[in-house]
Amino acid sequence: MLKIAREAEERRGGALLGWWGGEGAVRVLAQEGDALLMERVVGGASLVQIARSGRDDEATRILCGVAAGLHAPRGRPLPETLVPLARWFRELQPAAARHGGVLRKSAATARELLAQQQEVVMLHGDFHHGNALDAGPRGWLAIDPKGLLGERGFDFANIFCNPDLEVATAPGRLARQADVVAAAAGLERGRLLRWVLAYAGLSAAWTLGDGDDAGLALAVAEAAAAELVGSSGTSAAPG
Repeated sequence: MLKIAREAEERRGGALLGWWGGEGAVRVLAQEGDALLMERVVGGASLVQIARSGRDDEATRILCGVAAGLHAPRGRPLPETLVPLARWFRELQPAAARHGGVLRKSAATARELLAQQQEVVMLHGDFHHGNALDAGPRGWLAIDPKGLLGERGFDFANIFCNPDLEVATAPGRLARQADVVAAAAGLERGRLLRWVLAYAGLSAAWTLGDGDDAGLALAVAEAAAAELVGSSGTSAAPG
């Protein structure tokens, strides 16, 4: 498959795919300038369909397995083009000031997390059901990375906003998937939920900035904030 990068974000993604070297992500067969030739993945399974068919936990565990491969050290210098996670969040604070509500909690939580990041690794940046493809014998492989640098837990937050509105906002879904991800990825559940709150707010900020309906992201942010308050010994950052 041939892809021509038209934006800096796509160029970063191409560099990161090359750095991964086909481990957990599609292989880069050739790269010249903005042109990227990648292996074509043609497996018949879909994580979107798996999650929609009542096997949400299974889809989430598969994603956690893919993420583990992506985050594993490679023993070589990271790409120089990676974007710091703090820069990725730059639109959240202005949106929180403009729109208020749960975005204020998201922004406050993001500030705290970004100020004291843990397990800093190279990040996919847009990791969800649609960006991991069935490669048959090669397993599930990631596509379309954004190329970020920051705390490992961030990469799992977008799972909670996917694969669609019905699944993501089903009663009890967020709490259940927090258990699944925390166990499968070896993350502290409360900190994971804080990343979900921060990321969902950022997603809502982007969507609102485009003039679109941010209902899904806002619902996930509200659910994460409520789960944090309800969790023993844990609370969301104040707005």
